[in-house]
Amino acid sequence: MLVIALVAAGCSRPTTLQEIRSEGVLHVITRNAPSVYYEGRDGPTGYDYEMVRRFAKDLGVELKVRVADDNSGVLSVIDQDYAHMGLAGLSDRPDFPDHYHTVSNGVEAQSVVVYNRDTERPETIEDLEGQILHLVSASNHEHQLKQLQAEIEGLQWEVHAGLDAAGILARVESGEYPLAVVSSNELDLNHVFFPMVKSAFSLGEPEDLLWVFPGEQDQTLARAAEDFINELRATGDLAQISERFYGHLDRLNYVGARTFVHHVENRLPKYEELFRDYASSYELDWRLLAAIGYQESHWRPNAVSPTGVRGLMMLTRTTAKHIGIKNRLDVEQSIQGGAKYFTMVHRKVPERIPEPDRTWFALASYNVGWGHVEDARRLTEGGGKDPDRWMDVKEFLPLLTQKEWYSKTRFGYARGHEPVIYVQNIRRYYDFLAWMTEPTEMAEAPQEPWFKDLEGMEKIVRLIETNPDGEVRASLPSELGFVPPTL
Repeated sequence: MLVIALVAAGCSRPTTLQEIRSEGVLHVITRNAPSVYYEGRDGPTGYDYEMVRRFAKDLGVELKVRVADDNSGVLSVIDQDYAHMGLAGLSDRPDFPDHYHTVSNGVEAQSVVVYNRDTERPETIEDLEGQILHLVSASNHEHQLKQLQAEIEGLQWEVHAGLDAAGILARVESGEYPLAVVSSNELDLNHVFFPMVKSAFSLGEPEDLLWVFPGEQDQTLARAAEDFINELRATGDLAQISERFYGHLDRLNYVGARTFVHHVENRLPKYEELFRDYASSYELDWRLLAAIGYQESHWRPNAVSPTGVRGLMMLTRTTAKHIGIKNRLDVEQSIQGGAKYFTMVHRKVPERIPEPDRTWFALASYNVGWGHVEDARRLTEGGGKDPDRWMDVKEFLPLLTQKEWYSKTRFGYARGHEPVIYVQNIRRYYDFLAWMTEPTEMAEAPQEPWFKDLEGMEKIVRLIETNPDGEVRASLPSELGFVPPTL
């Protein structure tokens, strides 16, 4: 269908770099994946997208991106010469030299066998004999398995055209698929969401992932792309882009109970007055604003993340510009900006949704964008549950990582697990900040602040560590004699 649409739109392309520059447009076909291209909170993002965006700017042309359903769709469009280049996260194959020009995008990956940790770990390729491996279609893995099949006759696999890597991993996580093969880079980007999935071994050595160009096109564009990437490598920009997308485990691991206890004592006092002042200006609970700040930066005013957000409230450049913040590293501007931006996203949440759910939706929107939250709410409604209840919607947000679900939505792929854990963490931090600052509401309040009480601190730490769902509030009265305030 995509190819038909491209033909109807008159999308046969110029075949030389000079002609592309004359037309003024670089046409790119890609697929939706965290390793390639997806719609982020502030617009399109992804490693390959960021690279090709810079490449188009370097060429002095406009970038136009179209999204195919999967790798097969990307290659089909390239085969028909209806795009100048394709981004699919594929490595070289035996038939590629006869059909395409290719350029390494600066990332290496290998095919990795994964399994559910409740099953026996396969140690070697021989251990896979008689078992079924599950793969995405048009992947990097199938030609490797065909080569290995000459040695292991009982090697079997099943290709799933409607699934992406996250969909495969989700089924390994649940135990539906005992074994699968995924690309190592996609495993790295998704592994934190699937703790039951373990890596067994790789099928081969790491290989370069490629940008793919039509074989009918001359090599001037491919050579320009290769020169551009080599220049990025020489200046260090390539390493910086790679670090941005692959060099961190994102905010999901940006928590630690003991660190939190320490930072409440040593960092919060420096910024508490600012949190109170700007929360009051925007009619917010200052402890909620402080909890957001802690989740974002651990209350570090000079924090700069690999994804380009910065400051104590970790504002993106786009968000800061939108709300009139000139210096994201200025702690007062950052806190003011966080309060203003949270107020704005809170107002987007329908007024019919009661508190505290309205606040939980706003927090999720602060993290992943309201468009993706709306997508999850529509999926929730389609699943027969209440789109106005956070406890229902948080079950559907993680599905936005899987193609079979995000392909049905308006805004496409999102790291849907992240806002769920983001909200849970902030709820935990809020509970303890409320407990700390409301001594009159404690049944047996210690005379000293709670973080001066070693036994109380250990109780706090145990509560944080043993409540992965963030539902700490119900435990506080029995554990600590605390009656939480109403948010």
